[in-house]
Amino acid sequence: MGRTLEIILGPTGVGKTGFSIERALEYGSPIISCDSRQIFKEIPIGTAAPSAQDLARVKHYFIGTYSVTEPYTAARYENEALALIDRLFSEGHERLVMTGGSMLYIDAVCNGLDDIPEVPISLRAHLMDCLRSEGLAVLTEQLRELDPATWERIDRSNPHRVIRALEVSLYTGQPFSSFQTHTSRKRDFEIVKTGLMREREELYERIDRRAIEMVEGGLEEEARRMVPYRDLPALQTVGYREFFEYFDGLRDLDSTIALIQRNSRHYAKRQLTWWHRDPSIRWIEL
Repeated sequence: MGRTLEIILGPTGVGKTGFSIERALEYGSPIISCDSRQIFKEIPIGTAAPSAQDLARVKHYFIGTYSVTEPYTAARYENEALALIDRLFSEGHERLVMTGGSMLYIDAVCNGLDDIPEVPISLRAHLMDCLRSEGLAVLTEQLRELDPATWERIDRSNPHRVIRALEVSLYTGQPFSSFQTHTSRKRDFEIVKTGLMREREELYERIDRRAIEMVEGGLEEEARRMVPYRDLPALQTVGYREFFEYFDGLRDLDSTIALIQRNSRHYAKRQLTWWHRDPSIRWIEL
């Protein structure tokens, strides 16, 4: 086996961090994070970023690298991650470890992304204003009229996804789906995907417990510091959305924690649904 990238993936809360550190130590590899939220430096608690001890054991890339105020896309990650992978291989590594739960970022590295146009920030700001004043349902309906194909398959409860599709459709005059050709790009290294799983009851118990540990570890204070940035894509994330609504007086603290737990379990289910379509993943039960 020549140059190989092993991608360790799995649902939120399954235990990817610990498993990946052991695998990286075995290979003498750094860890390339493939997590679209741990990349932001202001939100380590709510994103369950690796601890200082974890970071001391193995060199990690793409952890706390950017600010939430800096727009960051899967396309940018694809370019930066591939450049890093190429450099690490040229330095003599034969096997590299990548780990994360961000489905789109993993797809970007494995297959490449379609060339979707960037849109003016002013248009996105306008759509965020509409989201606040008129609600998500209005934007979702507009997307249905402009691009029924995307409307059919998109996660319509995720405002970031709806706005991304809508802004491209509005700006270009073409449906967002017309830019998605789904053509895979060939990589010059082998990719091995290792999926981690647990019994559903055990996974959900771990997710629920981790939400409580995050709150005890200061998630509320972290979310409060992020209130000025609440409309940015980086903060459209489980843990922060629920706390922003708590700060708005929409529910009490216990209900907020319960909602974070529920939404985290739903996210884990969506991750598994996505990956179970991929026959190349070798699953390991922890």
